[in-house]
Amino acid sequence: MAEWLHLADLSELARRKKKRVVVAGEQIALFFVDGQVYALHDVCVHRQRSLSKGVVLGGAVVCPGHQWRFDPATGQAHDQPLCQPTFDVRVDGDRVYVNPVRRGRVGAAG
Repeated sequence: MAEWLHLADLSELARRKKKRVVVAGEQIALFFVDGQVYALHDVCVHRQRSLSKGVVLGGAVVCPGHQWRFDPATGQAHDQPLCQPTFDVRVDGDRVYVNPVRRGRVGAAG
């Protein structure tokens, strides 16, 4: 059974576009991209940089370390074999809920 935690308000994410939260030691980066909310593990699989300190460009999350680009929906790195772990997100009104159990894996998606 999923454990949904209220981690942000949609109005805040729409304004700021990203937010870093920590749940039971798990670092989660929330991103607002093209009207949707996504949650990725905040520590980049490549060089362990904080993705929430990066930018969203062309619909992708760009790591501030070496500019790796990740698909926010799948976590798949563009032109790289690694996949950033993601988390399930649910929006109810203005409240953003995340299931803090990682999905996805470090290897290529698929």
